[in-house]
Amino acid sequence: MTREERQLREAIIAKCRWMNASGLNQGTSGNISARYKDRMLITPSATPYDAMKPDMIAAMPINGKEYGSWEGPLQPSTEWRFHLDIMRGRPDVGGVVHTHSTYATVLAIARKPIPACHYMMAAFGGNDIRCAGYARYGTKELSELALAALEGRNGCLLANHGMIAVGANLDKAMWLAVELETIARQYYLSLALGAPHILGEEEIAETARGFSTYGLQPPKAKPAKARLTTAAARKRPEKKLSTKR
Repeated sequence: MTREERQLREAIIAKCRWMNASGLNQGTSGNISARYKDRMLITPSATPYDAMKPDMIAAMPINGKEYGSWEGPLQPSTEWRFHLDIMRGRPDVGGVVHTHSTYATVLAIARKPIPACHYMMAAFGGNDIRCAGYARYGTKELSELALAALEGRNGCLLANHGMIAVGANLDKAMWLAVELETIARQYYLSLALGAPHILGEEEIAETARGFSTYGLQPPKAKPAKARLTTAAARKRPEKKLSTKR
């Protein structure tokens, strides 16, 4: 295992522990995956996050004939199908976060998609968060429903189940998972007040254009420090020590 892969495995575990500590998820109901070269790294099934070690993370080939094969001491999450199918169908996705967060799940139980009640909806690639139809967890049917709901989107609800957020990397996927739960809570509470005002397509499009400099951005490359060549250093005048006291 390379150092880079171990760091990614450690990051997956850290994200799992954080989402439970923050209340974004409960118990072992959620699962996380990340793309590493031609493989997908995914949390193992029914394993408490506090007891999870980097070597326990399952690895699955993303492409090839061995669909569903895996390596590791523990079998992958029962939801490995939609994680893997998302990675196979969406080359832009480097991280997938699935949680049973409270407000997103409440709306999923009511089978209510989330309209553009807040400008942060633009972060998900459209004017709404769709709610996928219901299918039993871990099935191919659920995976197909999830992929359809995620078409052109970076998040969706799963009917009577929970939610999925995807991103270019693990950090972006977790950021979007938090945003999705936040929007779900805001929409739920606004419904309690009456009919919430929904933003139009142009308002969301305008926000999307502004997101090039907003939200979670990749770190900027540090500028290289200029170094004097040996010849240039020789030409530089030397400082004379002062003899004054």
